[in-house]
Amino acid sequence: MQSEASTCRMSGAGAGEPLPGAITLEDLQSMSEAPDEEQEPPQGCDSTHRGGGGSVEDAAGEEQERLLSYWQSVGRGHQVDVPRDMAEPIQQLTRNNHPQRRERIPFTVINRKEKGVILNAESSSIQLGEVLYEKRHYEKAKWACVKVQEDQYEQSICLGFMKIMRYICEQNSSGLYLGMTIPIVTIVHTSETTTDITRFVTVAYYLPGELQEQPPEPDDPDIIIEEWPPAIIYARGFRGVTNEDSIAREISLLTELLEHPELCLQDTFIVAGYTNPAAANRQNEIWFFERP
Repeated sequence: MQSEASTCRMSGAGAGEPLPGAITLEDLQSMSEAPDEEQEPPQGCDSTHRGGGGSVEDAAGEEQERLLSYWQSVGRGHQVDVPRDMAEPIQQLTRNNHPQRRERIPFTVINRKEKGVILNAESSSIQLGEVLYEKRHYEKAKWACVKVQEDQYEQSICLGFMKIMRYICEQNSSGLYLGMTIPIVTIVHTSETTTDITRFVTVAYYLPGELQEQPPEPDDPDIIIEEWPPAIIYARGFRGVTNEDSIAREISLLTELLEHPELCLQDTFIVAGYTNPAAANRQNEIWFFERP
């Protein structure tokens, strides 16, 4: 039997190079939303206007097959096999994951550093400059985490996020759809002397507020519910794709911007993803942990 890990096949690349056509966390996150105008699903993917005398069950089954077929086609374009057992999670997230239903992880802004204040002489208005980074406080909270180490960084992201998708979509002790929270975060690691990113990552999902006290247990033994302690985070936003090159670049940039980077962990960082990756200008953040 083909293992789940082998369903995330990637093409090879040199160390530190983005894989050509590789699927990333953002690509997999796009399964959680109906495709946009630039990425149309197969005809008939929406069953709400179904005609004829077919049953609701038949319509739901056909919708699931069409969605799975569509995303398998997308996956093949990235040289990744999307396994059949992803059909139900894909359908669940497509139906339920709308922007207005996403719960944001709560935090308190301690302060922010801005590039400067811009005076617009023509309109006599004052505009705040670019936010270079924010210093935030996050309370302790419970997260569903899966640790993955595959041959390629993108491969680890692929496997980890599909496991989290299954947990959100009823494969838990409650048997219920848990709801989407943002951002989905990925903990990445480097050595203390280089920005080379290791293939060992942790993909983590913040449990919605109503589930924080008693999180449903995952069916998948690889997913662990962890309580993260309170933390001081330095966060900087950036746009575009996330891969090894872009992550290393953002780590280097935030290190240069911080007044005292030595106060932060030097080998552990978070990449936080907020936006539907089908968008032309994706919203991400790089997070640094202040040392306890």
